[in-house]
Amino acid sequence: MPASAQELPDIGADVPEGSQMLLEADTLVYDNDANTVTAVGGVQIDYGGNRLVAQRVTYDRKTSRLIASGNVEIVDSSGTRILSDEIDITDDFADGFVNALRVETVDKTYFAAESAERKGGRLTTFNNGVYTACEPCEEKPDRAPIWRIKARKIIWDGKAKTVRFENSRFEFFGFPLAFLPSFEIADPTVKRKSGFLFPGIKYKSELGAGVSIPYYFALSPTYDLTLTGTGYTKQGFLGEAEWRQRFNNGEYSLKIAGIHQNDPDAFIDENGRRNVDSGREGDPNKFRGMFGTQGRFDINPRWAFGWKALFQTDKNFSRTYEIEKYNDYVHTSEIYLTGLHDRNYFDLRGMYFQVQESGFDSDAGSAAERQPWVLPSFDYSYTPDEPLAGGELNIDINSRTVLRSKRDFISAPTRPPFDVDFDERAPLVRGIEGNSTRLTAEAEWKRSYITDGGLVVTPLLAFQADTTYVNQSDRSIDAINAMAGDPDIGVSADIRSAYYRTMATAGLELRWPVLFSTTSATHVLEPMAQVFARPDARYEETLGIPNEDAQSFVFDASTLFERDKFSGYDRIEGGSRANLGLRYSGSFGNGWTTNALFGQSYRLAGDNPFAAPDLVNVGAYSGLDTDTSDYVGLAGFIAPNGLSASVAARFDEQTFEIRRAETKVGYFSAPLSLTAQYAFVQAQPLYGLSEDRREVTLAASTRVHENWRAFGSGTYDLEAGVLVRNAVGFAYDDECFSYTMTWSTKRDNDRIESLREDDEHSIGFNISFRTLGDFGSATSEIIEQ
Repeated sequence: MPASAQELPDIGADVPEGSQMLLEADTLVYDNDANTVTAVGGVQIDYGGNRLVAQRVTYDRKTSRLIASGNVEIVDSSGTRILSDEIDITDDFADGFVNALRVETVDKTYFAAESAERKGGRLTTFNNGVYTACEPCEEKPDRAPIWRIKARKIIWDGKAKTVRFENSRFEFFGFPLAFLPSFEIADPTVKRKSGFLFPGIKYKSELGAGVSIPYYFALSPTYDLTLTGTGYTKQGFLGEAEWRQRFNNGEYSLKIAGIHQNDPDAFIDENGRRNVDSGREGDPNKFRGMFGTQGRFDINPRWAFGWKALFQTDKNFSRTYEIEKYNDYVHTSEIYLTGLHDRNYFDLRGMYFQVQESGFDSDAGSAAERQPWVLPSFDYSYTPDEPLAGGELNIDINSRTVLRSKRDFISAPTRPPFDVDFDERAPLVRGIEGNSTRLTAEAEWKRSYITDGGLVVTPLLAFQADTTYVNQSDRSIDAINAMAGDPDIGVSADIRSAYYRTMATAGLELRWPVLFSTTSATHVLEPMAQVFARPDARYEETLGIPNEDAQSFVFDASTLFERDKFSGYDRIEGGSRANLGLRYSGSFGNGWTTNALFGQSYRLAGDNPFAAPDLVNVGAYSGLDTDTSDYVGLAGFIAPNGLSASVAARFDEQTFEIRRAETKVGYFSAPLSLTAQYAFVQAQPLYGLSEDRREVTLAASTRVHENWRAFGSGTYDLEAGVLVRNAVGFAYDDECFSYTMTWSTKRDNDRIESLREDDEHSIGFNISFRTLGDFGSATSEIIEQ
């Protein structure tokens, strides 16, 4: 008899209470003598979120079992698909037996077996089973996947969320690689599960070969613990523990690591020189360890609080043993509070910069000792929503307190003018020995007017005031006097000094964008001019105030139209100045775009702040230290086919000689990406760079196959004739497996052979099997002897 949407009695124990079984079929046959019901043709049964599809299904009322045959497919409530020619299962889908089946989970993992048995709705046992996370090949479904695990028994525990393999072997492209008596992994549907993670391998000449074995504890949905043990052939056992906890509004982590070094003397070089990794002579650094923590919490959508901190027995432990998250060369420990709303910004933080280096501290202090505490650094920016006098007002407040136990200095020629003999040297003080506190407040107002002729006129008013208190050592005072060099200047600096500065600026900017259009292109040519009138910044105050945040300074086309071209608040620009330039942008119908800018800056009146002495000679070679600045320019284009190029340069204002230049060319497409970069910086003896610097960097990546990719990069020092660094590698990736292999070399580009250090070679690889884990090493360093 034809049947459709037939409801059977409410049965089953592992389905939602009150569930009804819905059956659809072409024909239903009732056999009262055998007490069976048989559905034939296009059979579909839905029950409690489970669905069974087959050509024929027989239900035995006495045993409450369903026997399905003919292209059988079961989809359970989790989305897992079971495919077979015949299935014998209970009417609640909890127990059953299947011959020659395939299983596909919702996460695209696959099981296959000669037979399988399901008990209690929980345990599924696959006999002579296969497991993989690789999709079968559509063209050749019988071909072996990239990887698979074959086992005599695979036991899938749906409640404990584990998959156990017994008498198994791991196959790669059909070839067996490893035989494993028994092991267990998390259910592919589980994101977090306690157990061993894939091991990793490491190598360093001083440490030896190492094998890391991590164990992961999924203690709750919101916190976990990972313990890792690494055994090194030279230094012994390194233990690590990391605790992570997540909340609704943030997360934090704690990490500890330690080792009792078996062979500290392995860090002593061939000349018998020790470092902090080996410990001082007679006092070897056997036990070494660290404690680190990081965290961030959102107080509300606008405010966030966070921290980073590192504590260790010596300054180079985390870098030596490559402790993840803490092995950077300069680690910043900080605590901060930030707020952001519209265009208003608040940032308060305390910082300590930790240089991880192997050298012992000298009388002058190592790089680590010369790093400061910043307690605190404060920034606040406020822009009212409503205009003031029709214009925009912006208020910035900045404060910083810097404490340093050792003076940070390098030996370099003395003060400007910058034509002194290179043999005349005085220390450039990048940071005083002592402490200093500065508070700066700055307000800027500007408004733009557009005339009938299209000229954009923008008047500007700005005012800055700050106060600085300095408590420094005698040696810092000596450095200031050496930099001044001229008794007529009258610099007066005491161990304890207070400085007060103000700077008022009146400015005017003129822009006249002119549009030229054709049927296939649009061009905008925009002459620009700026004039800023302000008093001088007094020389003696400038030199007495430590320069902590304005040391990085590059004058180029991107900073041509800045009102104050210094990079921070410790230096302020005084004197009247004009900036002139021409800007161009073009857009073409074929998808090309172009841009260019060229200009120059002029000191109109007052002292030139970029030619004034500074504890770090910040204005030297800037191109602004003469009344008429160097020319600066840039040009570039972007093509729709992925090709792009740009060039930026600074030219001598008299000879047009190139002082600084950078050129970039790139090509990006689906199978290939190429980048080339050339950089040139003229010699800067005052910074200890007595020769020109020219470098070429090339990088390329190409996908040679759908799944294969090759890449490489290299930087060549044209002046030293040295390939400074290079790296090559290849990678394979698909939906279930990825592999990366890299080789890299880093060389010292010092041409004085006696000062050259040994080249550093690194090998790194990583193998990732989806659902199983990762295996590999970040880098494997080999130092040439």
